[in-house]
Amino acid sequence: MPRGSKDKYTEAQKRKAAAIESSYEERGVSEEQARARAWATVNKQSGGGERAGGSGRQTSQAQKAGARKDSARQAAASRRGEAHPDRPLEEHSKQELLHLARARQISGRSTMRKAQLISALKKAS
Repeated sequence: MPRGSKDKYTEAQKRKAAAIESSYEERGVSEEQARARAWATVNKQSGGGERAGGSGRQTSQAQKAGARKDSARQAAASRRGEAHPDRPLEEHSKQELLHLARARQISGRSTMRKAQLISALKKAS
């Protein structure tokens, strides 16, 4: 099957892509760009072609729902400035470090530089 073939997609996916593509074209996006965006949207929402074959990787609806929920949770935490628990302190932004310092009630945190925050958080652990 040639690259870019849409044979693995269901009829519903093809209809959805066509509707999205026409919507983009109505907004003045070029035909080529509209097609690319439409199929990217369909792939993002459904995980690609649903028929057997292709990548050999089939994702269940429950796995997709869980991944979306986890992604939304991480995005919300990022907006709040919360740190990701699995990353080393050195990889966190200063805002994330300030959030951790606030949670651990480290005094003087607002005037600390990033290196000082890392040091204080390591001492508090």
